Amino acid sequence: MTTSRRTTLKAIGASGTGIALAGCSSDAPKATPSDTQTQRDATQVEQTSGKPTTQRVAADPTDIPDPIDRDEPAHHDVTLTAKEVRAEIEDGVVYDFMTFDGQVPGPMLRVRRGDTVSFTMENASGNAMPHNVDMHAIYGTGGGAIATSAVPGESNDMEFTAMYPGAYIYHCAVPNLDYHIASGMFGMILVEPEAGLPEVDREFYFGQHELYTDKAAGEKGHHKLDMDAMKAEDPTYVVLNGEKYAITPDGYGAVSAETGETVRVFMVTGGPNLNSNFHPIGNVWTKAYRDGGLAGRAEQYLQTVNVPPGSCMVGEMDLPVPEEIKLVDHALSRVARKGMMGVIAVDGEEKPEIFDPSPDIPASEDEEGPAY
Repeated sequence: MTTSRRTTLKAIGASGTGIALAGCSSDAPKATPSDTQTQRDATQVEQTSGKPTTQRVAADPTDIPDPIDRDEPAHHDVTLTAKEVRAEIEDGVVYDFMTFDGQVPGPMLRVRRGDTVSFTMENASGNAMPHNVDMHAIYGTGGGAIATSAVPGESNDMEFTAMYPGAYIYHCAVPNLDYHIASGMFGMILVEPEAGLPEVDREFYFGQHELYTDKAAGEKGHHKLDMDAMKAEDPTYVVLNGEKYAITPDGYGAVSAETGETVRVFMVTGGPNLNSNFHPIGNVWTKAYRDGGLAGRAEQYLQTVNVPPGSCMVGEMDLPVPEEIKLVDHALSRVARKGMMGVIAVDGEEKPEIFDPSPDIPASEDEEGPAY
């Protein structure tokens, strides 16, 4: 059922254009969903890796729309559903996530410059809170946040034209917006240039954000939001795709590629507070578009790209040798202590002229050992 904007704004305690910033007040209420109100329908997944079957919010990095191959604008009907789901951050550590379509990051939306979109924002009936969507790819008040605000069990609509190319974040922007984003409510909308993107062999989609919980990392049980930790920007976890080490061999599995291929990585930083220093260990960004700026020329051979909260990057890599590429935030305590890593497993023939992991180097007769 569609509700009026006036009814929705009254229900969430906002009015006018102040909705997108209302949650920034230090006096904002600590709205936390109760155990009985939180929806329990997180996606069940069948495991093929070391992690046991459990509720999953980690988005599949390969589940993204196909590249656009047309010369004319098109019209799209798009619906995102806000879902509050209980799932694990890591084994035995449970949190009440807020998501778009039950995953973190939310589904990647893909359009072409000049396309029109009829967009519906649904707020699932089992939810406890109001939700909306602010899309950075939209000209309009709040990026559509006012137009799409909906209380549980209702929905709202907007229409827009994708006027400028690039990779842009979308996120929830109701009061306490930092809480909603930290709990998983962000994703990417890609607006391809009219000429499209250069062809690559594979594409992957990732999102980084922080989780601020009231228990120590790894402590078993139900973790709730720690508002003070969030205000201090001191996260318990920093994760890629919603869960600790989710896209790794010990999580739901690495994503796969082959030597000789090129891959494109779409990355969005939800934040709400920390920049990502995004680096592929064992590789470089052969081409990189900072802040998702596809209208400009790509930079070449960048080791680490800064991706601020509320922004995106698009990076490409060549894969000349077999390896495990670890996608990390190079603020490395976030990798070692807080869960921020994904893996691309590259299979294929060795090329010792490029990299030889075990060279046969004969020792000299008088050499007794290393000099260090």
